[in-house]
Amino acid sequence: MTPKYETHENDVLIIGAGGAGLRAAVEALAQGASVGVVCKSLLGKAHTVMAEGGIAAAMCNVDQADGWRTHFRDTMRGGKFLNNWRMAQLHAQESPDRVRELEQWGALFDRTETGDILQRAFGGHTFKRLCHVGDRTGLEMIRTLQDRGVQQGIDVYMECTITRLLKDGDRIAGAFGYWREQGRFVIFKAKSVIVATGGIGKAWKVTSNSWECTGDGMALAYEAGAELLDMEFVQFHPTGMVWPPGVQGLLVTEAVRGEGGILRNKNGERFMEKYDPKRMELSTRDVVARSIYTEVKEGRGSPHGGAFLDISHKQAEYVKRKLPSMYHQFKELADVDITKGPMEVGPTCHYMMGGIRVEAETGRTSVAGLYAAGEAAAGLHGANRLGGNSLSDLLVFGRRAGLAAAEHARAVGGPAVDSAQVDEAERQLLAPFERTTGENPYTIHGELQDMLQALVGIFRTEEDLVRALGELEKFKARAGLMRVEGSRLFNPGWHLSRDLQHMLVVAEAVTRSALARQESRGAHSRIDFPKTEDAWGKKNHVITRDGAAMRLVEVPVAEMPEELKQILAEDK
Repeated sequence: MTPKYETHENDVLIIGAGGAGLRAAVEALAQGASVGVVCKSLLGKAHTVMAEGGIAAAMCNVDQADGWRTHFRDTMRGGKFLNNWRMAQLHAQESPDRVRELEQWGALFDRTETGDILQRAFGGHTFKRLCHVGDRTGLEMIRTLQDRGVQQGIDVYMECTITRLLKDGDRIAGAFGYWREQGRFVIFKAKSVIVATGGIGKAWKVTSNSWECTGDGMALAYEAGAELLDMEFVQFHPTGMVWPPGVQGLLVTEAVRGEGGILRNKNGERFMEKYDPKRMELSTRDVVARSIYTEVKEGRGSPHGGAFLDISHKQAEYVKRKLPSMYHQFKELADVDITKGPMEVGPTCHYMMGGIRVEAETGRTSVAGLYAAGEAAAGLHGANRLGGNSLSDLLVFGRRAGLAAAEHARAVGGPAVDSAQVDEAERQLLAPFERTTGENPYTIHGELQDMLQALVGIFRTEEDLVRALGELEKFKARAGLMRVEGSRLFNPGWHLSRDLQHMLVVAEAVTRSALARQESRGAHSRIDFPKTEDAWGKKNHVITRDGAAMRLVEVPVAEMPEELKQILAEDK
């Protein structure tokens, strides 16, 4: 291997330092593996901190009648039965233990009067199930896991972007990337790699996701030969800020509705009575998002194209105590006092149910030595995720992936890094600097976001999706000729030129899968196929790489054991 590259070596390399990545790191360390964690941003700035409402786990601290069976049933029903049933089962059974573990490691939760962890109501959950820390649960989770990981001795590589997974034959050998600050290249050798890079929201114009969420992990895994699953299911959170423009898309936690917030249109009508009279504001996210969208479309929207969310009927002290972050967010960013008046909200691209196809027990992909967990992995949530299930997903499957990756690393010898792959990865990264003509990455990214927002948004049609595929071909051609100016020293345009390639991969996977699914289910709504069809509930879409082309195949949803079918048949 040429010594011109800085090289680091670990048994297990984790790409992404959010909840899933850190929980995996803690577990792999406990198994005696040496662990490296690479993050695109700074440690502690992971997108998990934006998860505000809580961790869904059937602890039964508030509702004694709750239990894993009900949680399993709620998750399967929310996901419209496309979920990987085994993941849903493990998740429901193991979440309470994972929350207790966090508590033992120092997480400070809100409490009941008897001193147990307090739990709140949330959309789609039968019982009060979300363990929370005000509306800052994700932040507390990251703080706790980070402290534990650093204390146990993880190697942290901050402000580093991975641009390629390296392989030794059919197995994973590590990763190649660059330091964002100086643009120097770096190689990570590893026996196991866990992808925990989160979502894809930055491909859309209006999103709650931060700049890091460009689908890197999914695209890297796809390019390395792994499969993607259920890519049509992109969740639009019903409530993002719509005004002022600078904060458009910023999340307004579902906890506002969990604590009694009411949605009204411009006429003051509580419109959820029409769309889900039973659950109202606590309906599932896909239903609430479509309801707001419909109200706006039919001319009953708020001044800036959303709806009004009001919690000012509750006492001011209660609101400030229960929703401190929301109170400050609106006061500082929109000059609105939520204890006195309504918030203006609208749907925002929020979460990806689809992702890398993994095995339920281990998080293993179809590539030897490659694992995935968290939002980058698919299966648990099916067609639509319930609020709060993402944080318990991170803990349950982050732990399992960490365990499996460490066991794999123990069983295999050190891989060889192929210098031809490294040279190619370097060439790809430097190409935009060498062109004398070509477009600016920002122009292409802005137009891609507009196109996906318009053609592959909350509601979809065959005509729009076919058009989107045509547009994506043009974007790919333009991106192949991008030009970047300046040096490699902290050059955001250069960074975006690489992220853009990843966004184009996931955008195509989403569009192809959405075009193939001729029904509406969960977060996937087709205007030309408005019904949910039984036949489609029996198949998932899998995306694989076929040379330079993307291939889509249908695979049957795995048959569920009788005892679990029985749980689903029980009435609430």
